[in-house]
Amino acid sequence: MYDLIGVGVGPFNLSLAALLDEQEEVDTLFFEQTPKFDWHPGMLIEGTKMQVPFLADLVTMANPKSHYSFLNYISEHDRMYQFYFLQRLDIPRREYNDYCQWVAEQLESCRFGKRVTNVRHIEDHDSHFEVEVLDLETEEKKTYYSRHLILGTGTSPTMPGSAQDLPSNDVFHTSQFLEHQERCREAKSITVVGSGQSAAETFRELLKEQRDCGFRLDWITRSPGFASMEESKLNLEHFSPDYVNYFYSLPQDKKDEIFATQGLYYKGISNHTITDIYNLLYEYSVGHEEPDVGLQVLSELNDIKPNENGGYTLECRQWQSGDRFTHESDVVIMATGYRPNVPEFIHDLGSYLQWDEEGRYKVEADYRLETSESTSNEIYVHSGISHTHGVGSTNLGLAVHRNKVIINHLMGKNVYSLPKKSIFQSFQVR
Repeated sequence: MYDLIGVGVGPFNLSLAALLDEQEEVDTLFFEQTPKFDWHPGMLIEGTKMQVPFLADLVTMANPKSHYSFLNYISEHDRMYQFYFLQRLDIPRREYNDYCQWVAEQLESCRFGKRVTNVRHIEDHDSHFEVEVLDLETEEKKTYYSRHLILGTGTSPTMPGSAQDLPSNDVFHTSQFLEHQERCREAKSITVVGSGQSAAETFRELLKEQRDCGFRLDWITRSPGFASMEESKLNLEHFSPDYVNYFYSLPQDKKDEIFATQGLYYKGISNHTITDIYNLLYEYSVGHEEPDVGLQVLSELNDIKPNENGGYTLECRQWQSGDRFTHESDVVIMATGYRPNVPEFIHDLGSYLQWDEEGRYKVEADYRLETSESTSNEIYVHSGISHTHGVGSTNLGLAVHRNKVIINHLMGKNVYSLPKKSIFQSFQVR
């Protein structure tokens, strides 16, 4: 009987596993279906960097002395002086992934190549969860038992319905960009659809290769412009425990109203990425040349159809003027976002869990799913909680704080102190 079983090993659950590794009285397991830790592998483009400082690693905000800190990773790999001379708070995205792999390889509680296929809540003299796990290599199924669960099942890429049944080598999501990069280099024309950081990083990488490969490159978005992310210091305080607590205290209809207006806090494009793109376009225009590039805003994709002689026709509409137009492209890359991944076995728990009118989790302030009956068995959750806990729900800078809250509740004592005030501004009247 384990104290806690985790479903999924992304950064949030990996952080929890690393912090709990230091708590001898807690017995845990974390299952992940992929063969090893890999954080958005399709977007680990050279030159991309994290949007949070390295201090937002897996453990430092709770325990700077931890063996699993990023600085210890740097030290263990004998790279301290290189990092010192780098003089940066942000680190390459590929390095963050390598750091997380280094941590995961040391944690016996993290089991990869294992898919959780079913969960049942057992009510008896010692109520618990029964967790069915499939070993993807041996196809053997085993059952584990735990008093509590933690869901870290992340998100799944979303694709427009008209694009879902088209050849995946020609029409694919940005999350698969690197595995299809060679196909892009061979194409006559490429179109990126959507906006946001992933779209911009994909477009920038293609733009860097365009003149060598010779393809036509277009970027189409329904957004009014290629908007930069709001990264000013005081606005970053929206990614704080204080704002999470304030947002959670609001009525759900008010939360939905506010969250709908906060896209540029977490969905915009970083300023340095926009600057890189503009600088490349400017360089390409030297000598009065016209770059073979198109950037089309205010335009939504309504349909995409294969052509008889290869390539695809995109049927679009400029939604302000109402003008409709078509666009031809060999390769189409969808930067159309992600949705919370709610596993099927969670729905199989039936009436045990409570859902809101929109079919979303009902979540307590301390990240426990609300249940329809009194129970001593908790399900904690990391993903699918933006509607209850706000814009910081997917921000790595809040991962450790969230895990401190979860650990304190799990262990029934204040293992970690929680700040009463961590920012300069106030979001509610005191």
